[in-house]
Amino acid sequence: MTHRGPVRVADIPDFDVLIDARSPSEFALDHIPGAINCPVLDDDERRIVGTIYKQTGAFEARRVGGAMVAANLARHLNERFADKPPDWKPLVYCWRGGLRSGSMVAWLRLVGWDARQLASGYKSFRHDVIDQLAACVPRLRLKVICGATGSAKTRVLQALAARGEQVLDLEGLARHKGSLLGALPGVPQPSQKAFETQLATALKPFDLERTVYVEGESARIGRISLPIPLVERMRGGNCIEVVATPEARLDYLLRDYAYLGDNGESLATQLGMLKEMQGKETVARWQGWARTHALSPLFEELMRLHYDPHYARSQARHFAKWEARRRIAATDLSDTGIEAIADAVLTLPPV
Repeated sequence: MTHRGPVRVADIPDFDVLIDARSPSEFALDHIPGAINCPVLDDDERRIVGTIYKQTGAFEARRVGGAMVAANLARHLNERFADKPPDWKPLVYCWRGGLRSGSMVAWLRLVGWDARQLASGYKSFRHDVIDQLAACVPRLRLKVICGATGSAKTRVLQALAARGEQVLDLEGLARHKGSLLGALPGVPQPSQKAFETQLATALKPFDLERTVYVEGESARIGRISLPIPLVERMRGGNCIEVVATPEARLDYLLRDYAYLGDNGESLATQLGMLKEMQGKETVARWQGWARTHALSPLFEELMRLHYDPHYARSQARHFAKWEARRRIAATDLSDTGIEAIADAVLTLPPV
């Protein structure tokens, strides 16, 4: 397909490849899904050009920056683009669809490729994400899986997804388990913009006439803020509570959070944040268990003294239909027990 007018976000599938010409740090912060990063200026070069612009002016910045852009484009032509056929059709974008992507498109077209520039660049995609979320979120038919800490809610969602149900795994998208101890070892959370991009991407294929299962979350997952309309939609949804026994929950937590025992000092530091809520003496005891890798008594007391009282107060306050929730009792949170919970969710009578 030949594009005569400006290329829009909806036209991206018509091209062979989507090239992000921004710097690596801009790309890491967020980018259009499927794009490859071929910077015309890297982070250091962009900083140098910006400094020259402020100190000397636009002409000198363009002269120095132009030489850097030419060198980087030469490298991409010799390496990343060396094997591309004559009929290759790349689409290029930068921040606003300006000089960076324009420079790359000009060179690619001189070679003979049918290269085009995404109108308004990443900014147009960002507006598209915001528009998608605004249009889709208020229409979601949410069923909210609730349960005290350690009730294997995420695993239940995964089992529902394996049965062909529509599932929105917000903790998976946020790369965080949602509690004080929910950070994943060695896995950084995405930026807020990248999270919203992933959220819009996850929602795009959903049939809005069908149920979407989601875990009951607070307004923040780690340092990620959920869109307010999604929080409101979740809190107005029908709730299904997994009521697991304390013994089953403790067994599950010891398996699911076993990695916390690998660094007792780090865990003790995190627990120190609870001193104001739980008192110095209690937290000192918990920190001692953390340092000696005694996770069983630590998790048992965390559930009983910290998480469970908070859960009981917060659910009724946050979920409008909490009193009408359906309950599924569970004494087993092994793989077999989780499969049974998922089956029980699907056999609940309609509300």
